[in-house]
Amino acid sequence: MHVVFGADHAGYPLKETLIQAVAAAGYSVEDLGTYSADPVDYPDFAAAVAREVAAGRADRGVVVCGSGAGAAIAANKLRGVRAAVAHDTYTAHQMVEHDDANVIALGSRVVGTALAEEVVLAYLGARFTGEERHRRRLAKIIALEEG
Repeated sequence: MHVVFGADHAGYPLKETLIQAVAAAGYSVEDLGTYSADPVDYPDFAAAVAREVAAGRADRGVVVCGSGAGAAIAANKLRGVRAAVAHDTYTAHQMVEHDDANVIALGSRVVGTALAEEVVLAYLGARFTGEERHRRRLAKIIALEEG
């Protein structure tokens, strides 16, 4: 599984730690920035991650900003992206199993490093169940993109 990462300046330190943990777990990783704690705008990096996922060049994405909210909102603007904020392992796996989420957003000012690693690994280890009720609901979500 190929996983792309992006973060703003607030999320930069946590992103660096998460990349190491995910790579150590055997996943292919790609860092789309930012590459320092210098101030930048989170939509730029959330969009970069979302574009890779939407285009099929990455299987999953991880975005990190101060709260996770802004990055999730920005990522969700791209067709085919289903991003959600998760700061616990239950939400992290459930969002994939039931909602086929392909981008997770975390808040570096909300969740600690050790928990963030567990959350991201739970997200990456989860698979969409494909149950009829989840396919039906996912089809309704996808239809919303059509307007």
